[in-house]
Amino acid sequence: MRYRQPTTQEAIDRAYDPMRGRDPAALLEAWRARSLAARECHRVALDLPYGPTRAECLDLFRAEGAVDDAPAPCHLFFHGGYWRSLSHKEFSFVVEGLVASGVTVVVVNYALCPTVAFGEVVRQARAALAWVYRHAASWGIDPHQLSVSGHSAGGHLCAMLLATDWQETYGLPDDLIKGALCVSGLYDLSPFPWSWLQPKLQLTGRDVIDYSPVQQPCRVPAKVRLVAGGEESSEFARQMQDQAAHLDAQGLAVTAELLAGDDHFSLLEHYRPGGRFVEAITTFHC
Repeated sequence: MRYRQPTTQEAIDRAYDPMRGRDPAALLEAWRARSLAARECHRVALDLPYGPTRAECLDLFRAEGAVDDAPAPCHLFFHGGYWRSLSHKEFSFVVEGLVASGVTVVVVNYALCPTVAFGEVVRQARAALAWVYRHAASWGIDPHQLSVSGHSAGGHLCAMLLATDWQETYGLPDDLIKGALCVSGLYDLSPFPWSWLQPKLQLTGRDVIDYSPVQQPCRVPAKVRLVAGGEESSEFARQMQDQAAHLDAQGLAVTAELLAGDDHFSLLEHYRPGGRFVEAITTFHC
């Protein structure tokens, strides 16, 4: 699949600037306050290491209302930030509706570009999921009930998890992911070497092929939901539609939805208790 539009750096930069009309400082302040409250209100194990480097850690929020200590389903969330900013700590707030619904939630941290190469970010996302599967019993998790979601760059990482040969690479079941929700994901990397992000991402031509989900086979037979906001630039809808067509052509159970009235960041409000993302994720575990 080849990149089509826009065709100039100015147009690409404009299309992939989600902060249009937003106050970044106010947005982050609100997320951090809500996330601190979530960590104070719920049972959580902080900064569990899933790999050898400092960045490879995760926060594990225990499900509420478990019956007879039965293993709980588990959901992994991967944050956004265009692979080059933010951390798991800004996104603890996404857990509230899920833990109340009996789902254990893991909020994953990973190293950022350009401190590490782009492919290392993908490897760390895979390592986090493998760690959760292998350590499930220690944390009251049902390893046969794992799902994933991610926002923006995190949506890309979830799509790359679906493109992973788990049996060959990790010795894990190919069906270890039961469902994936990709929110404003980025599945075609071909615009980014020509964008304002390139000094941070340092993508090579090989990276664009190897780490664009639209150019990789889907190896996990999971249910997939793709979402973008109607108030985002048309590139986010284009990315979603191309990925949906790519998965559909491979026989995947995939839905794609453009949510009217939502921008790149208001989409995260659907993780609130009773929100549509909470409903979608709990459905993965039915």
